[in-house]
Amino acid sequence: MDRKIRLLVVDDEEIVGKRLRTALEKDGYAVDVALTGQGAVERLHEQEFDVVVTDVRMDDMDGLEVLEAVQANSPRTKTILITGYATAEIARGALAKGAFDFIAKPFKPKDLREAIERAVNAL
Repeated sequence: MDRKIRLLVVDDEEIVGKRLRTALEKDGYAVDVALTGQGAVERLHEQEFDVVVTDVRMDDMDGLEVLEAVQANSPRTKTILITGYATAEIARGALAKGAFDFIAKPFKPKDLREAIERAVNAL
């Protein structure tokens, strides 16, 4: 691809967003961070992203609602959900609703990088 891959990271923990932005920018991605689900939805209306990485549990809206907004606004965008509250039921539900991948926290940066790479290759 000739252009940078655009990622949107959505996590209500500011430190998580900062760390992921730093790591993913080192990998050559263009990274935006939203601290709320609503903030993510607003960003999705402003520009198109290739991959959205969203936390599942957030105060204003959960990651599954972000997933639905992504699908409504940009069906080609791949969504990866991350959570510290992983259960098989949540994972199955997310994948059934169209999530590209589901990763349990804490995860290794390598695991997220590989998921993003698979998502980019599926575009």
